[in-house]
Amino acid sequence: MMRNFFILLLAAGWLAGCSSTPRTDPSAAPPPPQTRSAGGYYLDDGPETNPPQNLHEVPDAVPRDEPLHRFANRPYRVMGVGYTPAREREGFRQEGLASWYGKRFHGKKTASGEIYDMYGMTAAHPTLPIPSYAKVTSLDFGKSVIVRINDRGPFHSNRVIDLSYTAAFKLGLLKKGSGRVRVESIGPDTTAIQPAALAESRVGAEAPRNGDETEPGASQAPAAKPGHYVQLGAFGSLDNAQKLLSRAREALAISAELVQVAPVDKLHRVSLGPFASRREAGVWARKSNAALGIASVMVTR
Repeated sequence: MMRNFFILLLAAGWLAGCSSTPRTDPSAAPPPPQTRSAGGYYLDDGPETNPPQNLHEVPDAVPRDEPLHRFANRPYRVMGVGYTPAREREGFRQEGLASWYGKRFHGKKTASGEIYDMYGMTAAHPTLPIPSYAKVTSLDFGKSVIVRINDRGPFHSNRVIDLSYTAAFKLGLLKKGSGRVRVESIGPDTTAIQPAALAESRVGAEAPRNGDETEPGASQAPAAKPGHYVQLGAFGSLDNAQKLLSRAREALAISAELVQVAPVDKLHRVSLGPFASRREAGVWARKSNAALGIASVMVTR
């Protein structure tokens, strides 16, 4: 279901005035709660009252080879303007203004059918393939992030991309509400990307480094059993992950031990499994897609 981005067209005074004071990097400290006057969001959109304080630790999205969404890449029209999504994931580059969206859409479906998590590393783009990955660089601060494109928008002639709250925070765009960026599409074989943050690389709490010891009584997520899994979603908020966990258990009528939430790379990932075969995992992937309206991903560990 396509998100109703065009409401942003009603907002007046989206951009803050130019400042004559030296620029500083707003992402150097945890994001404070903001009011409407501090940003470029519309009406009841914006940050939550008490946003997480560790957003600088949320890892960038890591490009991987994923099939194109069956429906989200079809030509479409919004407010009389036609858009034709690209089918190629690489070779795209543009510069322009980036904006961000927050709590008004948090927990709602994106154009891909996935649930929007404002604390994840995602973005909306009018024509980049869904799903695909892009490197977004702030032309004001020189900082870069990598986001996963899973939504459509922004539908505004002066905007080129709509970032998640966390992505905007890491680029220093929250307070002003928008900023000049360069958007470059990237593929899964991009050598500049660090592979350590792959969602499939590990599950559970990070193992202690050499010489480190786990504190007595400290809880640690159990290591994932070998097998085939269906990843339903990843959230910056544990509460959102648990909500999806409850939905999955109710809608799929699956055994409780086959649905779990595990912390991976600062995110909470909801998965089904393990299953003995990839075929069995595929059956549950199709069931979850139909019952929950999400785009699940099969992984093998």
